[in-house]
Amino acid sequence: MTNAEVARVFTRIAVMLEMQGQNPFRVRAYREGARVIESLAEPVAAMAAEEGRIEALRGIGKDLAAKIRDIVTTGTTELYDELQKTIPAEVVALTELQGLGPKRVKTLLDTLGIRNRDDLEAAAKAGRLRELPGFGEKVEQNVLKALAVASRGSGRMLLAAAWPVAETLVAHLKAVHGVKQVEAAGSLRRRKESVGDLDIVVTGGSSEAVMEAFVTHAYVADVLGRGETKSSVRLGNGLQVDVRHVPAGAFGAALLYFTGSKEHNIELRKIALEQGMSLNEYALTKGDTVVAARTEADIYAALGLAWVPPELREMVGEIEQARDGMLPRLIEPGDLVADLHMHTDRTDGHESIETMVRAVAERGYAYCAITDHSRAAGGGGFDEARVRQSVDEIAAVRRKFPKLEILHGLEVDILGDGALDMTDAGLQLLDWVLVSIHSRFDQPAADATRRVLAAIEHPAVRAMAHPTARLIGGRPGAQFDVERVFERAAALGVAMEINAQPDRLDLRDTHARLARAKGCRFVIDTDAHSIPQLDHMRFGVFVARRAGLTKADVLNTLPIARFREAIRAPGAAHGKAPAKAPARAKPAVKPKAAKAKAVKQTR
Repeated sequence: MTNAEVARVFTRIAVMLEMQGQNPFRVRAYREGARVIESLAEPVAAMAAEEGRIEALRGIGKDLAAKIRDIVTTGTTELYDELQKTIPAEVVALTELQGLGPKRVKTLLDTLGIRNRDDLEAAAKAGRLRELPGFGEKVEQNVLKALAVASRGSGRMLLAAAWPVAETLVAHLKAVHGVKQVEAAGSLRRRKESVGDLDIVVTGGSSEAVMEAFVTHAYVADVLGRGETKSSVRLGNGLQVDVRHVPAGAFGAALLYFTGSKEHNIELRKIALEQGMSLNEYALTKGDTVVAARTEADIYAALGLAWVPPELREMVGEIEQARDGMLPRLIEPGDLVADLHMHTDRTDGHESIETMVRAVAERGYAYCAITDHSRAAGGGGFDEARVRQSVDEIAAVRRKFPKLEILHGLEVDILGDGALDMTDAGLQLLDWVLVSIHSRFDQPAADATRRVLAAIEHPAVRAMAHPTARLIGGRPGAQFDVERVFERAAALGVAMEINAQPDRLDLRDTHARLARAKGCRFVIDTDAHSIPQLDHMRFGVFVARRAGLTKADVLNTLPIARFREAIRAPGAAHGKAPAKAPARAKPAVKPKAAKAKAVKQTR
């Protein structure tokens, strides 16, 4: 089982215990255990095989360690099985919907007998939820919205969850005797934010040996079909995987075909037909003659096109760019020299400043920003007094890491009326100010637009973190006029963040593409709350590549001196002359007056 699957069992145990009214400390222990497991860089199943390794993890005692070993071995544990006798898994799954916590789900079960999504949808549409204590008409409508969002995302897995699975299977097949090339294709190769299934193309070795290695892998729960050149399985996590064994001479054609997108491939076939050729998964041919098939680059070249990076194969103008030699040189993970959004145990992070900074240094970055939360976000967030105290804390860590530039930052909440959750005096003590939305996601679009525009007008603001506040498959995000916001942000020099948290990836690729067209600058950050999350950076880079961004579009590819210049004025990135910053309007509401209106963070 993957780390995510083991963590899911622990999370569901915590939910069921909470629904039963068990000791809050016991509930918290399982939630913390789930968090620890999910954040591990190494497979917990491998760690479970070594005595004492799991017990050495912070927050994991002997009892939880024993249950982890049960789960990775059998898929379950005795406590989980016992709890499901009174609270079925389908009921627990309802708590994963936005806005439905354990208490509300328990109410639904006890009063209306609701046990699954179908029951819940029928009751909500019939107006039966609004009459329940703690619900009301607004909650009822939000439940219907959450069901619709979950339905659209059903059957797909987050890219970050599919990624290690794909890496494991590819490495397993590469180890088969004689195998020469193995590559995952499909939406994973195009780095889409979620994956419906997984296609793997293999060449070399015997097809029989490849198929035997594939269908007998430990991840496989069900063999859907096994043939000489293709086999299909369903993994224990529900993901369907197809493996195709192709001749070496046809590897490029097969990889191109199975990578997609469908629309991109259709256009390539049209171009081939216009030139008197035919393109399929086996080769580009002219009559009975194979023109190209061994590599993708050969096929593109034969069609008069430059090779198109997989992330751009979505019919967003890449064919024309490939024909005209205008494809962008996309940003690479190695181009980034800083991570500018991370949290410590001073708010809702899990490590000290020093521990996080050391991990950043180990990853080879030149600078970073420590950006804990402001007060409205909860979890011990900062007010002005806490920012003043933080000045000395940051200074102390700087002395311990003289070769790494450490920016004193803060993630400041945008309150409901657009005011910032920090005094001007507090903001002046900071090197780097991110603003973000953590509440009032349901504001009408006009109000939400005014709110965001008012916030980015503040002269201290340098970037907007996870701008829409969406959660993939869980929350659509704030509904503001993104074009107006991007235009104003570009004029002000406020960067838009591509947040690399796997369930955020916000800005999404389509929004980032639009923001670039409006002249915005970007930062790509992890929003890390623990050390392993620092390695999520690749997923933010994938979004940027799908948006067509280059190194020149992203501020945290700059050396620190040029970065400092770039954030002081619009248009100063990458050698451009700093423009005179346009005048910014003062916030309509002073932060102190607006703090009382802040609502509790819902992430």
